[in-house]
Amino acid sequence: MKKGFVDESVKGIENLEDAFLKLKKKKNAVLMAHFYQEDRIQDIADFVGDSLALAQFAAKTDADIIIVAGVHFMGESAKILAPERTVIVPDLNAGCSLADSCPPDAFAEFIKLYPDYKVVTYVNTSAEIKALSDIVVTSTNAKAIIDSFPADEKLIFGPDRNLGNYINSITGREMILWDGACHVHEKFSLEKILEIKEENSDAEILAHPECKKQLLMVADQIGSTAALLKYSATSESQKFIVATESGIIHQMKLKSPNKTFIPAPPNDSTCACNDCEFMRLNTMDKLYNALKYEWPTINVEESIRIKAVKPIERMLDISNKLNL
Repeated sequence: MKKGFVDESVKGIENLEDAFLKLKKKKNAVLMAHFYQEDRIQDIADFVGDSLALAQFAAKTDADIIIVAGVHFMGESAKILAPERTVIVPDLNAGCSLADSCPPDAFAEFIKLYPDYKVVTYVNTSAEIKALSDIVVTSTNAKAIIDSFPADEKLIFGPDRNLGNYINSITGREMILWDGACHVHEKFSLEKILEIKEENSDAEILAHPECKKQLLMVADQIGSTAALLKYSATSESQKFIVATESGIIHQMKLKSPNKTFIPAPPNDSTCACNDCEFMRLNTMDKLYNALKYEWPTINVEESIRIKAVKPIERMLDISNKLNL
């Protein structure tokens, strides 16, 4: 992959945010940012959301250019849904450990072992994996979509084993799971979280379903980033320990400025919070230059796109009908 770049001219711009917004208007572009982006980027985005919301936004926008402040698979999803648009991700090295844990060739061989199974895949996957799928899910709509299948339907779920196990536990299914995981959600320290809880007995533990089962068992609330954000805003609790990527805390503070949010720490004793290094590859410098030069762009081979768009559209159709 080629990296996003920063040229010397950016250093002479006094207010990069203002310059970016002016250029965005001139080029009829929109910026959509994931909750895990740095605060500075979230604050100037046209839309901030989780993977489901970003896909819904990309499918509806009439902008000429879609700038995706997120990771590579999110840019692919936007291009799959809006092939006529120019889709830009500021740094193509912004990958995803979960998507990387599911190589297309290996997954294709895996699903051949279960020829009479429907294939359900998490949105955190490459376009090639989506093209092998019957339907795509996000953490927001996974339960609802799995529940939409007949009770006796045989299902494969990939690539996140933690999310798959969680969905199995709350639906009573026995889906066959691919053995993949997100490095951010895998490395939360249950021991440290419980220590923080002991010091803050009034705090609720909020956890993303990509976390390990042991952490989910002690969580007060389990949900997607969007669900945890909504819960933190409506809960009577005033303090929360947040076990997902720490970028979401910015939105939590904006919605609930008088509440306290404590980032859950990883196993690395030198860190107080758990950030995704891939998400944080996107910066204001790269964002401005990406729009200025309309590069680096996301492209999806048309034969792959045609196959991949169907399971995404099925997901969006069910989500829209259920108002998710």
